[in-house]
Amino acid sequence: MKSLEIFSGTGGLAKGLEMAGFEHASFVEFNKDACVSLRKNFNPNLVFEGDIADFDLNNLEQVDIVAGGPPCQPFSLAGKHQAHRDKRDMFPYAIRCIEHLQPKAFFFENVKGLLRASFSNYFEYIILQLTYPNCIIKAAESWETHLNRLKQLTPKTYNGSQYNVTYKLLNAADYGIPQKRERVVIIGIRSDLEKEWKFPESTHSENSLNWEKYVTGEYWKKHGLPAQHNERIAKILIKKYGIFPPQDAPWQTVRDALMNIPHPNEQHFIPDHIFKDGARVYLGHTGSEINQPSKTIKAGDHGVPGGENMICYEDGSVRYFTTYEAKLIQTFPKNFIITGSWGETMRQIGNAVPVKLAEIIGKQLITTLQAKQVNKLYRRTANSYAFATR
Repeated sequence: MKSLEIFSGTGGLAKGLEMAGFEHASFVEFNKDACVSLRKNFNPNLVFEGDIADFDLNNLEQVDIVAGGPPCQPFSLAGKHQAHRDKRDMFPYAIRCIEHLQPKAFFFENVKGLLRASFSNYFEYIILQLTYPNCIIKAAESWETHLNRLKQLTPKTYNGSQYNVTYKLLNAADYGIPQKRERVVIIGIRSDLEKEWKFPESTHSENSLNWEKYVTGEYWKKHGLPAQHNERIAKILIKKYGIFPPQDAPWQTVRDALMNIPHPNEQHFIPDHIFKDGARVYLGHTGSEINQPSKTIKAGDHGVPGGENMICYEDGSVRYFTTYEAKLIQTFPKNFIITGSWGETMRQIGNAVPVKLAEIIGKQLITTLQAKQVNKLYRRTANSYAFATR
């Protein structure tokens, strides 16, 4: 299956989809440094460097899925919260791609702030446009008027392609990524395919991590460390689970992700594992505890990563993640090349979708799209029989 990655960034989502089994049709990315990284890791002939408004969709032969992360600054909790009034809102271009290409499915990712109550009307507008992509906004029509028109549509009054759209707030840590990263994932499946989408079930939990820390002590043994105790948490877990551990795997921590990785000041031969001085702790800038999943790795303000991009050790000391370490926290392959200065590489990494999460969702998409379609007549007959035998 072929995928078009728009707003590709450095390619975290693209790499995950590739690992899931998708082939790339093209990459569309505006940032020149991210484009250099894309060309280092994927077919450079597929990379379009420029404004998505200038990308010619007619040059694509086949696209089964459109995927990407429309720039999230308009919705970020740390941004100016302007949504549709922000010129960086790229959702209209994402919708244009769906309207033009009519792919089997789409996969978009965005920040948690998209679900902010003050954006609820505009988020509904986004979802309805993705549902009815051929109902385009008219010249000089306000988005509010367009929203009202979309609300009036029904399958009987709408003749264009239609998508079954679902969304969910996912925490990457719940899927084995060593990072507490909450993002909204939007999935659409073209209605005529009659496929039912279900988000992958979570596989990891904080309770399982705490069980290994404070009930069995396995976490500390694994890392060759003296056991740390928390009787309160241990009693809560034993009361809830008894003698049997939680069935989920434990959340992965920073220490788990960086196991056997030398300190950047030690002798090693890892090109992008270079010590960055200047890490400091202050209010709201406290780093990621080494025995927890990291805080959300962020792009930073004006290219300067924040306190989430530091390791905080047990003694309270801190240092910045190297590019190599941040790459592993985002579950990029070790040999994935991200180019630029430290600040620029951290910006690219912070903007990326965790590769492993993209792979998990990508595999679910392939399974869903390749599932055999149940004959309509057979389904009606089976449903009638089930009703009659109740």
